[in-house]
Amino acid sequence: MSFDFRFASTDDIDDLVELERVCFTLDRLNQRNFSWMLSRANAALIVVTSGATLCGYALVLFHRGTSLGRLYSIAVSPAWRGHELGQRLLEQAQACALARNCAWLRLEVRADNTAAIRLYEANGYQRFASVEDYYEDHCEALRYEKRILRETPAPARQVPYYQQTTEFTCGAACLLMAMSAIDPTRAMTRAEEIQLWREATTIFMTAGHGGCSPQGLALAAWRRGFDVRLEVSHPGSLFLHGVRSTEKKSIMKLVEDGFAQELAATQVEQVLGDYLQIGAALAAGYKPLVLISSYRFTRLKAPHWVIITGCDEDFVYLHDPDVDHSKLKRGLDCQHLPVSHQEFLRMTVFGVQRVRAAVMLRSR
Repeated sequence: MSFDFRFASTDDIDDLVELERVCFTLDRLNQRNFSWMLSRANAALIVVTSGATLCGYALVLFHRGTSLGRLYSIAVSPAWRGHELGQRLLEQAQACALARNCAWLRLEVRADNTAAIRLYEANGYQRFASVEDYYEDHCEALRYEKRILRETPAPARQVPYYQQTTEFTCGAACLLMAMSAIDPTRAMTRAEEIQLWREATTIFMTAGHGGCSPQGLALAAWRRGFDVRLEVSHPGSLFLHGVRSTEKKSIMKLVEDGFAQELAATQVEQVLGDYLQIGAALAAGYKPLVLISSYRFTRLKAPHWVIITGCDEDFVYLHDPDVDHSKLKRGLDCQHLPVSHQEFLRMTVFGVQRVRAAVMLRSR
């Protein structure tokens, strides 16, 4: 039997929808989903055909700015099972991810899908988590991953994940994660997320509500009993260049001057320098919050906070508290993201001043 593997086109959408119907009873992709995947998503949709018949597909999503791919779905028509098409589609998906410079491939599978679990485990995928009530019928999902570039130890998973609940509380969300990682008895709540933002906000940004400044986050962590190290590349204000209004600038400067005065009365270690020593900080027991330009993830030029969860010779791993649901992402897709050291250096520079900043905390 001869089979052909190729990337899908819009001409395949009707056949893909029919394949979903015969393969799945719940959590089906529809015509709109497939159309979006083919026209707008950062994704690869691979189909296998025999003659004019579509026999199966594999869908891989990519996370911009990272070395991570996600095997979102794989399906083989019941009429074409027994030809090892699942195995061959998985191999095609892995090859496609490698071609897109991915080193890791992750996936979710129903806990009762024993055939798929056998396939993934036979191909070296390691289970690292489970998620209750994941599917439409409340079935549990098992999470698997594989380092497809070369064998290395799995990333450490010692930092819990918290998704920011507003578009402007990324810094507060990261601080919640860091504090809970250091003290697992600390709950991560929206009430404290908003309180942290109120304590650390710059009041204004380029538009809308202000985000959290490094100095404000450092103070908030210090007040809660943590040992804090603040690293910035520039003295003084870091965000005024992005604000046009003279009135807003004057208010921001008042707020930032107040942060500086309060910091001077604490034992927060303040370091001025252009290079973030992330590996050394992790080795010293710190949980680093790092300011990045969201352009590397979203193509929008805005300051954004992430928390570093690990580091090895190839990658920095991070939690991104911002989940873009419009791209079919969940919180699971924003955890322990592998970012190459080169890409990390690029994303940790913000604005015309080329600002770098990090707030690092550990147990006092």
